[in-house]
Amino acid sequence: MRYLLPVVFLVALLAMLMLRGYVHSEILADHRVRPPAPTDQVPEHILAGGPVIDARDKQNPKALGIPDRRLVLTFDDGPDPVWTPKVLDKLEKYDAHAVFFVTGTMASRHPDLVEQMVREGHEIGLHTFNHPDLSFQSTDRIDWELSQNQLALAGAAGIRTSLFRPPYSSFSDALDNESWPVTQYIGSRGYITAFNNTDSEDWKRPGADAIIERATPDGTEGSIVLMHDSGGDRSQTVEALDRFLPDMKERGYRFTNLTEALGVPSAHTEVTGLELWKGKAFVGAVAVSENTTEVLVVGLAVVGVLVFARFGLMLILSFAHARKVRRKGFSWGPPITRPVSVLVPAYNERECIANTVRSLMASDHPLEVIVIDDGSSDGTADIVGGMGLRGVRVVRQPNSGKPAALNNGIRNARYEIVVMMDGDTVFEPSTVRELVQPFGDPRVGAVAGNAKVGNRDTLIGAWQHIEYVMGFNLDRRMYDLLGCMPTIPGAVGAFRRSALERVGGMSEDTLAEDTDITMAMHRDGWKVVYAEKARAWTEAPESVQQLWSQRYRWSYGTMQAIWKHRRALVERGPSGRFGRVGLPLVSLFMVLAPLLAPLIDVFLLYGLFFGPTQKTIAAWLGVLAIQAVCAAYAFRLDKERMVHLISLPLQQILYRQLMYVVLLQSWITALTGGRLRWQKLRRTGAVEAPGVVNNQRQRAAGERRSVA
Repeated sequence: MRYLLPVVFLVALLAMLMLRGYVHSEILADHRVRPPAPTDQVPEHILAGGPVIDARDKQNPKALGIPDRRLVLTFDDGPDPVWTPKVLDKLEKYDAHAVFFVTGTMASRHPDLVEQMVREGHEIGLHTFNHPDLSFQSTDRIDWELSQNQLALAGAAGIRTSLFRPPYSSFSDALDNESWPVTQYIGSRGYITAFNNTDSEDWKRPGADAIIERATPDGTEGSIVLMHDSGGDRSQTVEALDRFLPDMKERGYRFTNLTEALGVPSAHTEVTGLELWKGKAFVGAVAVSENTTEVLVVGLAVVGVLVFARFGLMLILSFAHARKVRRKGFSWGPPITRPVSVLVPAYNERECIANTVRSLMASDHPLEVIVIDDGSSDGTADIVGGMGLRGVRVVRQPNSGKPAALNNGIRNARYEIVVMMDGDTVFEPSTVRELVQPFGDPRVGAVAGNAKVGNRDTLIGAWQHIEYVMGFNLDRRMYDLLGCMPTIPGAVGAFRRSALERVGGMSEDTLAEDTDITMAMHRDGWKVVYAEKARAWTEAPESVQQLWSQRYRWSYGTMQAIWKHRRALVERGPSGRFGRVGLPLVSLFMVLAPLLAPLIDVFLLYGLFFGPTQKTIAAWLGVLAIQAVCAAYAFRLDKERMVHLISLPLQQILYRQLMYVVLLQSWITALTGGRLRWQKLRRTGAVEAPGVVNNQRQRAAGERRSVA
């Protein structure tokens, strides 16, 4: 289900987007227009006859005219949500009827206007679904255009129509050897084709006076007048109608439907049964697609603005944070030189635990090390005990989970400042000293260190390295200045023991105990800060499955922590700043906004195949460039080599998708009331801190010299 549900969601989203593209003439649309061709194959009586062609009898096609003093006012390309209602108002005002040749794309998007046309006594004709030049199309495509147009009419007004007007048509005497076979085929499908013999040319926007002049027939002859209620600004058409309709009535003309003028039965027939429900289902699907995609586009735009604003804020505040902590003479307060307790919860960490403990023994700050063996079955505790190191204690307990192990370690700690780290992490010699200096400020209750990926030589490791430097540590600089740090990383963090005891220690309520305790510290009024020089090297997951397990736990645990501390939003006092700033930011950018992030990729795919490809690629490259700038700045602040940024484009294409699916799966787990257990990751013990490696080499060289 972890793969099926996200895939179904994305496929449904893409289907809605493609349906919207279909009814907006972005998919399957053909905008070619054929130039005039010879006319020798068109019967003379058709070319010289009236504007209505009845080719239903293939052997005896007829050209029909409009009786004198009858005007059939026709409108093409609608219905339009802006101009069609104005046209209908003018027709109602002067008690005139008209024929609307609608496209399926517009009729399916605005079914209420089609229903209004029929209700007010106007006639509907087909103008194809996507408005292609039918002389380019096969008979199958012509059938498709007609059937889809009829489907839209059935769903909108419950009718079928026998009237048709081909796109890009004009007078019947303009029929040629390419368009005449199309007219014959349309007739064989049971349609009457209506051209026109008076063109207002309102699409040129020549002004109301010119539209009226061109729409007025000579003398008293009847005519089919061509106008448009869609396809652009039709204000001049509406203005012209306000004078044209009453003027022509004064001259004795009647504005009638086409079938009424021809004296034949109505073009409309009622649709019932399965065809009616198919039409309604289609129109309903279009409405869902339109509304959903509009909401998503707006949501994406809002999230995009917020994300870019966050990027800008992050860059500015990170720069300010770096200047603050790196300026000459900066200090948190009196230097912290007293010993600290380092807690190392460990469960089956035999591959890593020796490196972890040795790195602590190389520390240049006095400390005690407490390894809490949480019921390991691989001899982790025995390895530590066998190392015979002074200042290192092993506390054994039955398997109870990481929070319980940390609480056990707190109870056994001798000192006021407690450093916590993971059993797969190694510290540099200066890490502990740098991590505890902020406690010189008595208001500081907890300190976040700088966690770094040690195994960055693989592609997955390089992607996580980018994420750690850019997404985690750059964020922490921003949150530090805002005074609302959301998480003390489990790999490298420090706490006042008295502050921990005040908030009840590490909680087992969530799977993100580090986020949970950080939020609890804020709510208790403590400051939480970031120490950039307190570097810890951790072993990131090396397989997709391990990465999935870790991030699934993180995202689900973060949701749990946000929900647990939701009352911080309305609390006053010391926790108010975190509730007003930190909790909304974490909720928006770590939980809510990423849900819309797949839209970027869905719209990207749609734009590449169906939209403006060059603009789509340019937009994607622009976003990538902004991310690259942020990443490069973050790498510069952390003094990291830029070479790993080569994989940033691939990270955005592949790695980001995995994170989307993980978050979506976490949402599904949360909404369905599911429970997620702690998932142990397989470790290799390959990570060592650079400083530790050098110290160990020096120590080994000294031992060899002593032996010699």
